[in-house]
Amino acid sequence: MVTTVRIEYSEAGRRQVDATQRLKKLLNNPKLVVIALFASFGGFEYGYQQGVLGQSLVMRRFSDNFPTVVESSSATGWLTSVLQLGGILGSISAGVLGEVFSRKYTMFSACCWVIFGSYLYVGLGVGTFSGVGPLYNAELSAPELRGTLVSFYQFATILGIMLSFWVGYGSTYIGGTGESQSDLAWRLPSIIQGIPAVCLAFGIWWLPFSPRWLVKQGRDLKAVKTLAWLRKLPEDHELIQLEYKEIKAECIFEKLAFEKSFPALGSKEDTSIWVREFAQYYNIVRTWDNFKRVATAWLVMFFQQWSGIDSIIYYASSVFETLGLTGGTTALLATGVTGVVFFVSTLPAMAIIDKVGRKPMLYVGSVVMFISMVAAGVIVAKFGHDWVEHAAAGWIAVAFIWVYVGAFGATWGPVSWTLVSEIFPLSIRAKGASIGASSNWVNNFAIAFFVPPMFRTWAWGTYIFFSVFLAGGMVWVWLCLPETKNASLEDMDKIFKSHTGEADAELFQEARRQAGLDIGLGEESVDNIGGKPVFEEKRDQHIEMA
Repeated sequence: MVTTVRIEYSEAGRRQVDATQRLKKLLNNPKLVVIALFASFGGFEYGYQQGVLGQSLVMRRFSDNFPTVVESSSATGWLTSVLQLGGILGSISAGVLGEVFSRKYTMFSACCWVIFGSYLYVGLGVGTFSGVGPLYNAELSAPELRGTLVSFYQFATILGIMLSFWVGYGSTYIGGTGESQSDLAWRLPSIIQGIPAVCLAFGIWWLPFSPRWLVKQGRDLKAVKTLAWLRKLPEDHELIQLEYKEIKAECIFEKLAFEKSFPALGSKEDTSIWVREFAQYYNIVRTWDNFKRVATAWLVMFFQQWSGIDSIIYYASSVFETLGLTGGTTALLATGVTGVVFFVSTLPAMAIIDKVGRKPMLYVGSVVMFISMVAAGVIVAKFGHDWVEHAAAGWIAVAFIWVYVGAFGATWGPVSWTLVSEIFPLSIRAKGASIGASSNWVNNFAIAFFVPPMFRTWAWGTYIFFSVFLAGGMVWVWLCLPETKNASLEDMDKIFKSHTGEADAELFQEARRQAGLDIGLGEESVDNIGGKPVFEEKRDQHIEMA
């Protein structure tokens, strides 16, 4: 089918117009928000599973039923770290499975694993979600709304953490807080985490396929129909045609880049898609330019995790008990407050990250977190031998933990995930981001496994241990991490002094030519009086759709 349309918008001009109307566009098209939130249930599950087990560890009935787990720090570490083992596998495999079976069906498989893992604490499902959920949201959203819709995943993750803390606090009263406490007190939080996964497993069949995945499968007509349905515009509307062509150009570029990197494989029509996908993983480390960015993504997540944040998320209730908040109920209440602090502090960070910059936020966050960790360690070292006589000191230490969590939520939390998603050239972006995400899971596993014996044997030294990594992170950010604020994805090559992007740019221009994007696109000018973009049409564009 050949459709002739009149292109009156340039790509940059369209986004400038739409950027001023983001809120209006979301309000006028609520199904986009519903789809993004629904697909972000995976983030909710991730956050919920992070917090739920730690709540059970301080409940009376859980301690009675599993005394060997509670009394053995190594057993506690193994039980918690099982989530990360599955997460490592899930996050890495998502990059391949999402291409082969679609983002939609990969999310369905993740739902099944989450439902199964709700009772056995298997992290394969949430790991898969972490690799495919944000990507699905990104590919369904319009370019000017991508940051907003993708951020729903981080929003859902922190919401899951906060709710898991309060569910644990509420369920501890089932049957009473003493010997009469019911087994349902610790079982109910685990049962609840399967509910969102069940809802998504049923509802996912009504979610659309990713338009980008459809184009890669050669189903261009279906991709255009999906875009039109998502944008609430006719299929022959110029904005739909332009966005389709952008997607088409990216897919052509990936094919050209693969053929350039692997001539023997690229020339074979019968090359297995599995071989192609795994070959692309090799491509991200075959040159120094690519490896440098992979190392940057890995180290960002390394320092994020070894700041000690997940030692608080996983074992908050136990940590608060060591700070003198004896009795599981009080510790759980303090943990609930921690979730609220985490949630609230993250919201403004999402709004200012592009104004303040990545490095300043990491500096400030590291300094505040460093001071909080050292202060908590000093208080534990001085008063930890007798919290009964020094209850006020215990609460001060708890306050420093809250400040620490708030500083992380406002800085390292959103900044690290932003950096991982933006520093790679187009040819390795998806695979490179998956490697960066796997660093989060690998280091998360180490934290979950080693922290219980560390708190038991080192006590106050654990806080000083994490403060050393915070200091190391500050030095690394100062010396090695470039500032990426206000830089386009294409400008990342200049920032990293890389030549990869120059070659990518040539291939991408060829892909745009093959997709028909650089013919007949309007030029943009701005009316200085009214501040309104004006588009001057060069000529009509003929867009051919498969």
